Amino acid sequence: MKFNIPADVPANKVSIYKKNLKEATNGKNRLMLFAGDQKVEHLNNDFYGKDIPLEDNSPEHMFQIASQAKIGVFATQFGLISRYGRDYNNIPYLVKLNSKTNLVPYDEIDPYSKAWLSVGDVVKFAKESGLDIKGVGYTLYLGGAYEHEMLTQAASIVHEAHKNGLLCVLWIYPKGRFVKDEHDGHLIAGAAGVGAALGADFVKLKVPFNKKGKFSSKLLREATMAAGRTGVLCEGGAKIDEKEFLEELYEQIHKGGSRGNGTGRNIHQRPLKEAIKMANAIYAITAEDATVKEALKLLA
Repeated sequence: MKFNIPADVPANKVSIYKKNLKEATNGKNRLMLFAGDQKVEHLNNDFYGKDIPLEDNSPEHMFQIASQAKIGVFATQFGLISRYGRDYNNIPYLVKLNSKTNLVPYDEIDPYSKAWLSVGDVVKFAKESGLDIKGVGYTLYLGGAYEHEMLTQAASIVHEAHKNGLLCVLWIYPKGRFVKDEHDGHLIAGAAGVGAALGADFVKLKVPFNKKGKFSSKLLREATMAAGRTGVLCEGGAKIDEKEFLEELYEQIHKGGSRGNGTGRNIHQRPLKEAIKMANAIYAITAEDATVKEALKLLA
């Protein structure tokens, strides 16, 4: 497959960028992103409670999954990679540069999430640790008073990542007192266009809902077209039935035109063996062109 190489990737970094992109997407240009950034974003709500296995309360559970399952990248905070990376050095990592908690209601104070570290810090860490770091990630919120600061920081992060041959994934979520419906398809398409304007390789977005509150591949198609050469990743959302999840994922890719997914809870909120099987099934549809029927066999 021919990959589009951003013009801000220097000539001496093109081979590194292509290697990172090819390996992260299994040569299919579709990314299965195992999202492990919720320890900050959702505090402990996603890791401890009813119907959540106790082992999920430990951060190591996610590293065990990522090291044994097929994934494109494991996206989590720098500190967790630092603490566990030596023991899990076979994982393809994507370093999440910023995160914020959900303690302050979005309709009270406009959200702002500043980067904790720089791309330069990640590049140096990758060189010194020898870990397989494919790229960086950053979340920005549209529609608030701090929008400009986050857009400026996101643009810089994308550019710095590319200058070092790294991929950059942006999580782009319209939030705040002026956002009435986070799952509005037209609004999500607008966020996709912002990701393209920032030069991101992939943009992780909310799933567009129709008037009945259900996923709409037609609405998703507006977003994937608006994103242009930037690949759209649909968020995984709360844990649901495996078959339902895989069917929707297949539709997102083959009808909605998405180029992957960013899935956390639907993987890690399961015992280790089940979590590995679910990750493999998601990867099969995303990066191995598997059908839903073929993916479901991996859960047996």
